Amino acid sequence: MPKRILQGVVVSDACDKTVIVRVERRLMHPVYKKFITRSKKYAAHDEQNRHHAGDIVRIEESRPISKRKHWVVLGGTEDGSARRGGTASVAADTEPAEAGPTGGAV
Repeated sequence: MPKRILQGVVVSDACDKTVIVRVERRLMHPVYKKFITRSKKYAAHDEQNRHHAGDIVRIEESRPISKRKHWVVLGGTEDGSARRGGTASVAADTEPAEAGPTGGAV
C-alpha cells in the first residue's frame, strides 16, 4: 500500500525534532453547496530541526515514531521567511510617503 503524502504549513517547531504541520483541505457543504476549508494538525518528525514556523513542507506517512508522531517531513517546498517579512519586502514598505501640495501625505 502506498504511503500518503500531504502538504501543509509548519505552525510550531517548539519541540525537539518535531514540527506541527497544519494541512488544509476544501470540501463542498452537503446542504449549502458552498466550499469550506477544513484543517487538521499533524505532528511530524524533523530529524535535523531544519523547518520553522511558516515553512511549507511535505510530510509522508511512516511507522509510529512516538505516541502522536506517525509522519516524517520529506522536505520543504518553500521557505516561509518571505511570508514572515524578509529584509527586501520590509525596505520597500518603509519608504516615506510623498508630500502633497497641502503638506500632508498623498
